[in-house]
Amino acid sequence: MTRLAETLGLTEVQTEIVHTVRQFVDKEVIPAAAELERSDTYPQALVDTMRNMGLFGLMIPEDYGGLGESLLTYALCVEELARGWMSVSGVLNTHFIVAYMLRQHGTDEQKQRFLPPMATGETRGAFSMSEPELGSDVAAIRTRATRETDGAYTISGQKMWLTNGGSSTLVAVLVRTDEGADKPHRNLTTFLVEKPVGFGEVLPGVTIPGKIDKLGYKGIDTTELLFDGYRASADDILGNAPGQGFVQMMDGIEVGRVNVSARACGVGIRAFELAVRYARQRETFGKPIAEHQAIAFQLAEMATKVEAAHLMMVNAARLKDSGERNDVAAGMAKYLASEFCSEVTQQSFRIHGGYGYSKEYEIERLMRDAPFLLIGEGTSEIQKQIISKRLLADYQV
Repeated sequence: MTRLAETLGLTEVQTEIVHTVRQFVDKEVIPAAAELERSDTYPQALVDTMRNMGLFGLMIPEDYGGLGESLLTYALCVEELARGWMSVSGVLNTHFIVAYMLRQHGTDEQKQRFLPPMATGETRGAFSMSEPELGSDVAAIRTRATRETDGAYTISGQKMWLTNGGSSTLVAVLVRTDEGADKPHRNLTTFLVEKPVGFGEVLPGVTIPGKIDKLGYKGIDTTELLFDGYRASADDILGNAPGQGFVQMMDGIEVGRVNVSARACGVGIRAFELAVRYARQRETFGKPIAEHQAIAFQLAEMATKVEAAHLMMVNAARLKDSGERNDVAAGMAKYLASEFCSEVTQQSFRIHGGYGYSKEYEIERLMRDAPFLLIGEGTSEIQKQIISKRLLADYQV
């Protein structure tokens, strides 16, 4: 059992769920990760096991066939999965956000239609906001849905960085509509697009090109999403609420930032574990390098960063579960956890010395995975913007 990043105050059910996921990671994920990552292979066998464990329905209410667990439980499971291989946790991430958005903003019909198969993993979710020239300026979205005389919509445009693009079957897509609002973000609408698994033209007017070749985060498919005259009905709009897409997506991203924080914690924990193991085995000047003060102090710094990140992640999750606003807490947790994860991973890499540069050692993979967490669900600079805006409002003189 991991000695760092333990969470106090969990129920017996939460403890059992997290322990089960930890065993799955130790026995199945870690032994398989190296080869799957090296060949950039989708981890279908691991995904099937996750489905059988009920992880795809972890936060979906019991009325819809899920486990009805909290964001904290989910985040702790993601932390464990990322400790084994970050890509495995990424399979759940977009699915979890779409299910959360449906739970919070979907119509009764949409919930009844989508949540039960999402709880079993039969339907797999992905969400799409970003575009090639968009960056963090979500209100500047160009992909457009034009309402036709028969009430349907025609969607055209190009979306980018769609995680689980090929393997998903339900995509929540943020596009521009003509709502006549005076502010750009009030003219954005979320459409629910059902599609088959695969690449190429998967539907008339919908194309998923091949996987984007990435530095790290292998195994999981990251793609573009191209619309060219795709026809969608008004019933495909999330919550039947045109113009509310920005609010809906930001709510999803808020819990997504807790998810990224949890992933950063998991990667950081694994980097620390590898550093400790190597430092105990490697000897110089007649003793393990862990007994040299230069290395021992680094391990102390790494452990402190891992613990601090975990505590902030847990606080953000518990705040959201309580019903309180958690945008600042989630932003702080995402910012701190991702930055500390990068620092801890680099420290572990340095402790490994030349071996850290070899693909035979696990730390090499972590060095390529960790940078993604600095930009996923908003860069550190975006988190600072969110945090400072709220702080300046709360601390007015």
